[in-house]
Amino acid sequence: MSAACSTTNFFLAPLPNKPTLSSKLALPITTTLPHFRKKTNRFAVFATFISSKPTVLVAEKLGEAGLDLLKNFANVDCSYNLSPEELCTKISLCDALIVRSGTKVTREVFESSAGRLKVVGRAGVGIDNVDLSAATEHGCLVVNAPTANTIAAAEHGIALLTAMARNIAQADASVKAGKWQRNKYVGVSLVGKTLAVMGFGKVGSEVARRARGLGMHVISHDPYAPADRTRAIGVEIVSFEEAISNADFISLHMPLTPATSKMFNDEAFSKMKRGVRIVNVARGGVIDEGALLRALNSGIIAQAALDVFTEEPPAKDSKLVLHENVTVTPHLGASTTEAQEGVAIEIAEAVVGALKGELAATAVNAPMVPAEVLSELAPFVTLAEKLGRLAVQLVAGGSGVKSVKMTYASARGPDDLDTRLLRAMITKGIIEPISSIFVNLVNADFAAKQRGLTIIEERIVLDGSPENPLEFIQVQIANVESKFASAISDFGEIGVEGKVKDGKPHLTKVGSFGVDVSLEGSIILCRQVDQPGIIGKVGSLLGDENVNVSFMSVGRIAPQKQAVMTIGVDEEPSREVLKKIGETPAIEEFVFLKL
Repeated sequence: MSAACSTTNFFLAPLPNKPTLSSKLALPITTTLPHFRKKTNRFAVFATFISSKPTVLVAEKLGEAGLDLLKNFANVDCSYNLSPEELCTKISLCDALIVRSGTKVTREVFESSAGRLKVVGRAGVGIDNVDLSAATEHGCLVVNAPTANTIAAAEHGIALLTAMARNIAQADASVKAGKWQRNKYVGVSLVGKTLAVMGFGKVGSEVARRARGLGMHVISHDPYAPADRTRAIGVEIVSFEEAISNADFISLHMPLTPATSKMFNDEAFSKMKRGVRIVNVARGGVIDEGALLRALNSGIIAQAALDVFTEEPPAKDSKLVLHENVTVTPHLGASTTEAQEGVAIEIAEAVVGALKGELAATAVNAPMVPAEVLSELAPFVTLAEKLGRLAVQLVAGGSGVKSVKMTYASARGPDDLDTRLLRAMITKGIIEPISSIFVNLVNADFAAKQRGLTIIEERIVLDGSPENPLEFIQVQIANVESKFASAISDFGEIGVEGKVKDGKPHLTKVGSFGVDVSLEGSIILCRQVDQPGIIGKVGSLLGDENVNVSFMSVGRIAPQKQAVMTIGVDEEPSREVLKKIGETPAIEEFVFLKL
């Protein structure tokens, strides 16, 4: 077998005026927030036990089908047109928030939620109105609805393209004003013209398909577009400069990011063909509207069709909106009956799924873990978190955790095993028992950074069939003292190891001792001299207090030598019983661990 090792070094200063991870190691587990104690973790980002219905704030209008889905699971508060102050006041009482494009979900919103807000759902594709950095820092998942309105947006893009080419809006207004100006509104044909699709995502690719059907030659610029997908549609990927300089028509479909903000500016317009026509159904901010107005007035841009603007709604006296050669619509890209219902259902399902404990496939501020990987790794996620919880509880108070090594053993190659979710869950298990923070896939790495924690990941490649994704997982904490000396391995660190058996997590190793116990309920670890009667004595002590023993396993070095007994219990024994166990002859040390 072979091993590959990678290290993520997180050495940031501790949070000001807050205890560090090291200082919190000495605190009792009861310092964890009470509702975090009751977890029914599936394989997901959120694992909070829901004892009553969560509350979902719907801040902008949502289709009835989506509202019905939400109401079957949660208390739904539909409060529209909230001011920023009103939103910040309400949010502390809400577990989820659903918005469209009109509500700004700022850092102040996340801070005002005081940790209660678990998911923000954006009913649509773009998420530029949500502060993703703040969401991530506060452990809040952000999901969107990227597929339901794809066709509607693409159709609207084509509608604007054809309407602009044939002066539909202007001619309509002229006729309704009592005029008949056939010569004034002569248009241009689309057949044989070159369309540059800027951004070849879901909407851009659908626009390209339809434009090809209209007889247009389609090129595209997108640094992330897979070449095989573009070739399959019959589209050529070119550079930004080549796209804008060769196009007769340009259709914008990129997100608004720092890199794309005002990408279409004076410099870009100066490189275009004179008389080019431009359509924007993406985001208003990707165009410098002042530069576009200048390009229209100079004749570089013959016409523009705009569905989106930097500020919505735009000013009533906007020279760009009132320009004779500009066709405008009020952000109607997703405004079809079918799309509105589809978006409502898609975002409602994503929000409910996240609140139930499922990682939404449309999460935008968490590592994108494919659905098939999620399904395959599901049994190992609970194992990962529980191993983290066991390891950190074995650390003696005051030792301070500075680094954690996570080892994954598999017959698969290093590039064929996505361990991001496992890393997040081990981190969750290590930090939560000694902190008040709620850790999930969204903020696990951020939480580790804030606490000066170095994470080392190692992958051991085993011989054998790669059908099973993982053979075992190890968690090791080095340079610490242990409250259970037998948990120190031959290499000098606290070590626990586990695997999934019959779909359930099992502890298979503590330190250098092999054990076999299901990770359910809680665990008592005892180091003893291997001799008859010890198991019966400990079992009797627990039985006398009506503590149910679910599993018991003994790992030993050799007969009549030292052994480690691992006992799974459904209830927490009293201090008196634990004391009696410790006083049992032949038991040299023991520790009680909560899972």
